Amino acid sequence: MTLALRGGPARRCDGPWDAWGSVSSAASVGATLPDVKEPDAAPPAALLARQVRGDVVESEHRGHIAVVDRTGRVTAAAGDPDQLVMLRSVGKPFALVALLTAPGAADLDLRDEELAVMAGSHSGEDAHLQVLQGLLARTGVDASVLVCGSETAPPLDRATAERLQRDGETPGRLRHQCSGQHLAYLLLARLGGWAPDGYWEADHPSQRAIRDATANLLGIAPDALPAAIDGCGTQTYAAPLRAIARLHALLADPADPVDPAGSADPTTAALHRIRNAMLAHPRLLGGTGDRLDTVLMEHRPGRLTLKVGAEGLAGIAVLPAGSAAITSAQGIAIKIDDGDPTGRALSAVSVEVLRQLGVLDPEGTAVLRRFHTPAVTDSLGRTAAHTLPVSEPPLSP
Repeated sequence: MTLALRGGPARRCDGPWDAWGSVSSAASVGATLPDVKEPDAAPPAALLARQVRGDVVESEHRGHIAVVDRTGRVTAAAGDPDQLVMLRSVGKPFALVALLTAPGAADLDLRDEELAVMAGSHSGEDAHLQVLQGLLARTGVDASVLVCGSETAPPLDRATAERLQRDGETPGRLRHQCSGQHLAYLLLARLGGWAPDGYWEADHPSQRAIRDATANLLGIAPDALPAAIDGCGTQTYAAPLRAIARLHALLADPADPVDPAGSADPTTAALHRIRNAMLAHPRLLGGTGDRLDTVLMEHRPGRLTLKVGAEGLAGIAVLPAGSAAITSAQGIAIKIDDGDPTGRALSAVSVEVLRQLGVLDPEGTAVLRRFHTPAVTDSLGRTAAHTLPVSEPPLSP
């Protein structure tokens, strides 16, 4: 599709988002951003993908896309880049900033493998379990207080789930996709000297620290940051889609533009560590199965990170490559309006956006065909339908 990603001059948000300001340091990362539009002036959702069976369009997926540079300037868009959405699991990498910048964090000696699992929504495979068990053993955190999921909830990885069921083994909480994130909250409590009880509650110091770090990255006052309860029981936050895209542009290039040689700023250093851990361990971030985030990151090693969240949301950080196509960091946020429960639309649109932006070449797009045009098979294994990204507008510059 030529996702008609529309571009235009930067504008400032109204309402609670008027706290956005120009970037002046790595510790103050707000940016000048487009105004939030009045409801009657907001662009409608764009048609992003179709489900086609035979010659018939069975269903359609609409949504929104924002592509921004590191300053927050929208360079391309589809639908409404100001659409307010919940971060859900897309916020996990940024929550780790609170942990890495907390007093005493260096004493934890966190490894890249551990950061990758904590930043991701892992598949609950043995490799993920081993990393988390090692972290528990080294830090002495008690996993019995985890509230991310029940002991019997199956892991995301189907082969692992089937093996555990066959062997009569209870999966345990550590195999839950959010266990790494929850362990990060418990480690933060350990560093702060706070009781782990109720670590998931909004008023617990760990959750307040996460909120403050997230708000700082978004450039908004913590008390103005819209909050709600996530699926795993902790806090999640809302922001305009373009603001989420900018988080990923910062992840792609954490260096302060005022100081190109680098900075000792703790937030900048934390973003570097988180990004590099994600780049180095995409299978710990996701899994060994057909995970969109893992497969795309392994296909373009060192070039991008991708974090999928619930309800059809994805955030992509594209690192600058010095090529004609990608000369500076880009952040991409994609939201499928219907929640995309099977992930088919988000998969197709993510690959298509990367193709249009020049991150994927024709050969790479062909290799990723199963994600670009996901197929549905019948009971006999025959291809019965495809999800096709729209190739005419929406993405416009």
